[in-house]
Amino acid sequence: MTVLRTSMRNVFAHKGRMALSAVAVLLSVAFVCGTLVFTDTMNTTFDKLFAATSSDVTVSAKSASDTGETRSGNGKPPVIAASVVDEVRRADGVESAEGAVFSTSVTVVDADKGSLSPTGGGPTIVGSWNANEARTMEITTGAAPEGAGQIMVDADTADKHDLKPGDEIGVITAVGTHTAKISGITDFTVTNPGAAIFHLDTKTAQRTLVGESGVYTNVNVTAAAGVSDAQLQKNVVAELGGGYKVQTAKESADANKESVGDFMNVMKYAMLGFAGIAFLVGIFLIINTFSMLVAQRTREIGLMRAIGSSRKQVNRSVLAEALLLGVFGSVLGVGAGVGLAVGLMKLMGLMGMELSTDDLTVAWTTPALGLLLGVVVTVLAAYLPARRAGKISPMAALRDAGTPADAKAGWIRAVTGLVLTGAGGSALYLAGTADKAADGSLWLGLGVVLSLIGFVVIGPVLASGMVRVLGAVLLRAFGPVGRMAERNALRNPRRTGATGAALMIGLALVACLSVVGSSMVASATEELDKTVGADFIVQNDDMQEIVPQAVAAVKATPGLDRVTEYKWTEADFTTPDGRTTDDTAITAADPTYATDLRVETVAGKLADAYRPDSMSVHEDFAEDHGVTVGSTIDVAFKDGRTGTLTVRAITSSEGVVDAGAMYTSIDTLARYVPADRMPLDALVFASAADGQKEAAYKALKESLDGFPQYEVRDQTDYKEALKDQIGQLLNMIYGLLALAIVVAILGVVNTLALSVVERTREIGLMRAIGLSRRQLRRMIRMESVVIALFGALLGLGLGMGWGATAQQLLALEGMKVLDIPWPTITGVFIGSAFVGLFAALVPAFRAGRMNVLNAIATD
Repeated sequence: MTVLRTSMRNVFAHKGRMALSAVAVLLSVAFVCGTLVFTDTMNTTFDKLFAATSSDVTVSAKSASDTGETRSGNGKPPVIAASVVDEVRRADGVESAEGAVFSTSVTVVDADKGSLSPTGGGPTIVGSWNANEARTMEITTGAAPEGAGQIMVDADTADKHDLKPGDEIGVITAVGTHTAKISGITDFTVTNPGAAIFHLDTKTAQRTLVGESGVYTNVNVTAAAGVSDAQLQKNVVAELGGGYKVQTAKESADANKESVGDFMNVMKYAMLGFAGIAFLVGIFLIINTFSMLVAQRTREIGLMRAIGSSRKQVNRSVLAEALLLGVFGSVLGVGAGVGLAVGLMKLMGLMGMELSTDDLTVAWTTPALGLLLGVVVTVLAAYLPARRAGKISPMAALRDAGTPADAKAGWIRAVTGLVLTGAGGSALYLAGTADKAADGSLWLGLGVVLSLIGFVVIGPVLASGMVRVLGAVLLRAFGPVGRMAERNALRNPRRTGATGAALMIGLALVACLSVVGSSMVASATEELDKTVGADFIVQNDDMQEIVPQAVAAVKATPGLDRVTEYKWTEADFTTPDGRTTDDTAITAADPTYATDLRVETVAGKLADAYRPDSMSVHEDFAEDHGVTVGSTIDVAFKDGRTGTLTVRAITSSEGVVDAGAMYTSIDTLARYVPADRMPLDALVFASAADGQKEAAYKALKESLDGFPQYEVRDQTDYKEALKDQIGQLLNMIYGLLALAIVVAILGVVNTLALSVVERTREIGLMRAIGLSRRQLRRMIRMESVVIALFGALLGLGLGMGWGATAQQLLALEGMKVLDIPWPTITGVFIGSAFVGLFAALVPAFRAGRMNVLNAIATD
């Protein structure tokens, strides 16, 4: 109890010194708890939605997916005959059965041809209004659709696009474009996370979405009283046989949860990974804080030892302070995490994904994990300073106000750091020279970890040299004040090294990702310049197929010399070695694609692959299966027959565009796949006639004005879009890394604040012999800038090494250009100097306000 009371007294006596460490713990715990609450809330929202929208038993076509996703290669949902409804009704335990039609392979536009699809990536669903829909949605305005001229829209979509009854909208499908006026507005009885939902009457839905009447995409079955879903499923299967997909409500809900669960898990673990980085940076802050506090209280600890306190009691006293700090910061962090989760929900709402605070989910494991992590990390970080405090002898402490440097420990640290750094560098070298990306990635991961630890360990040794260099370049011009700032940074290399290492971690990741992202853009740009011969590319950024009427509009555009259709499907390949590879991708295109994409061939001519019953394979596939030019492959096309195709060309497996693709002609595909099952175009390429490129570009955009789901890009647009996509991803990652950098800045602030306290008497003496307040503040700011730039140099250098190694692995996948984004690197380095200036504001201000006599009198 005495130890605990002493620890509490120390914490409250030095609460200002502990504050920033507590903030670091708070931020890290808040990020972890906020991530867990946010993802748990998303799970709750989707769980309620899927449970509410699933009928007791659902019957659909055998080829339909478990999630009910209707997108297929030909743009039409898989269907079952209307007679199935009557068969289902005959099964035991059926109270009611109703056929329904819905599709997600649709685009809905307003009267001005503007897209009504969600902006946050949610699906656009058009279906028939039926009893199952009425069970989960209510009509709040107007009435249900009656006849081909009416359609209903959900309330969220109506609000976002200012739609009201009587407005005309269009539904674009593979069948054609259907226009109707809004008859009513519906609202979910549970939270709609962001889907745009439209309802037609059943007959109109059949004609619009499928192109024929007398068919349904699914049958919704309701169980009679006392009949379980599982029993009803068995009864329906017994009545229908095995030619259909029959799912219970739980199976449907589980399948849907699994489909969104993959995305949410990626988001969850990515955010937790960044929280882990913040924790790692926070460890340096806590170690520095307690190391400095122990050094400043050396005399106090010596007195405790002199009056009978044992090493264990001193050790426990410091660890108890860390425990109190961890508990305090973690408790606040849990509360802040819930607030962060609400903030993330609001942010997702702005991006198009609606989440309600009514579904806010805080599982007991979330605060428990937050508290456990915060306390354990804080106590572990304080262990080394606590151990150091326990080793202080009473007489040494009473003679000296600081802890003497341990030369032996310094040499051990230097040798250990060099060994770890050398091992990390060797692993990175092996990664960069690997023959296979899979092998190289393992070495890369090992190299990153070892080199990072090595730099952290050797940081104090590097600080001595690098701070002198930075001082000579930046500080000597400021005369004695600059030299004092340099010496202050050199006074305790271990402290400077730990402070710089905290900033180093975040900036190393920023530099690495910048190099990788810039190299990817440069490689893709170079590859596009070398290989793409078409002037324009028409595509949907969500990978939705291009409907026939849009293709017809492209072909009718004036000023075009040629138009190339590009389809994608799957097939089972049986090769000459007797092996069969299932669900293998094969690309079907017009013969002009050989001109639109200049693919490198290692044998044969690619143009010959577009001859009747011909194809190409890529080099790796040919080597694996003993295929040569002239070999024949039995190709069992999805939704079609099996044909025997002759290999006319073998293409290189390297490259960025269409890497590993295998080609055949659309005419060959049409011989084996029925017209009603032919996949739609995934892309359309077009080239302008001589001298008409600018006019053709404008005309092509005008031709597709009624199809807002498709983008028309020339090569410049395509490169810019690629750059923007990678840039958006990097910006999101930088935003998450910002937490670690903020914690690192707190570390710089804390180090300076505590060093000012440590040097109180020294500052008083300097002020007494003529140092002005302005000079004092400048000295502290310069010290902070040097520490920040030291961490930036370590981080940027290390990160560029990681990035260059990662690019060598990407080169094995065709991305062969290494591009160092010097403007970004330079900007980050200069920004680090401003970080140092910002971090020094409060410590410099406090130092300048010290009373000279009181400071000199400080013991």
